[in-house]
Amino acid sequence: MSTGEVGPGVLAQIYEIGDSRDLPQELRGENSGILPRVKVRHHLSEPDTVIDRASDAEAIALLRACRLARDRFIILLLARAGLRRSEAAGLRREDLHLALDSTALGCRHQGAHVHVVRRANPNGAWAKSRHIRAVPADWLLVQAHDQWWMERQRRSLPIDSDFELVNIDRGRLGEPMRPGSLNDLLERLSRRAELGRPVTPHMLRHAFASNVLDAGGAIDEVQILLGHQSVTSSQIYVHPDFARQRVAIERVPSARDLATATRGE
Repeated sequence: MSTGEVGPGVLAQIYEIGDSRDLPQELRGENSGILPRVKVRHHLSEPDTVIDRASDAEAIALLRACRLARDRFIILLLARAGLRRSEAAGLRREDLHLALDSTALGCRHQGAHVHVVRRANPNGAWAKSRHIRAVPADWLLVQAHDQWWMERQRRSLPIDSDFELVNIDRGRLGEPMRPGSLNDLLERLSRRAELGRPVTPHMLRHAFASNVLDAGGAIDEVQILLGHQSVTSSQIYVHPDFARQRVAIERVPSARDLATATRGE
């Protein structure tokens, strides 16, 4: 077969006709005209990855549906700090630096923040990145944590765990929550809030990333906040709503504005 002939059907699968006669003379080469060229063997389409986000209204409805201070703290960890469910379930008390100044703890970060640390946890929680990151905490998250801590102390749990999120109404009281428990919690809260669909922890994380971008944050800032190793992992969150797209277009100076500016010079 390497030296023989093949039928026209096989050739059509391998070659297509190329015509260089419409190209400028400089680009035609020596053998211009109608020539066969090798076809592209595969046409791969990569569809855009669309990740559904929780709306701000849904996040507020979830908060209103909470009956426990712990649950409000969980919602805000996901929606205001962008933690993954496993990162939230793996938090230890020492990871939360919520004072204005934590230098006494040997921490170089200013202001309230949360450290995300990879550990081998008994509850199966696992931070995806091996790199420790610090996520700033706003006053809503700090306030929710204080309310949760007072609620936890009032309960006198039989197990005194150093995990931040522990069971207080289901399972063995005082033991650390498992990552899947956060999904179960959000599903219950979604039904109680009558949202019409279950909101997942990742949908709240997506809402956090989208809100940072909508507020003018840069893609590299979102990358660091979310703990992505590559900025390309953060690109899936870049889909501004139509109103923000319109504002972006209106920021571009028109030809008339440029002409006026030029005459002014």
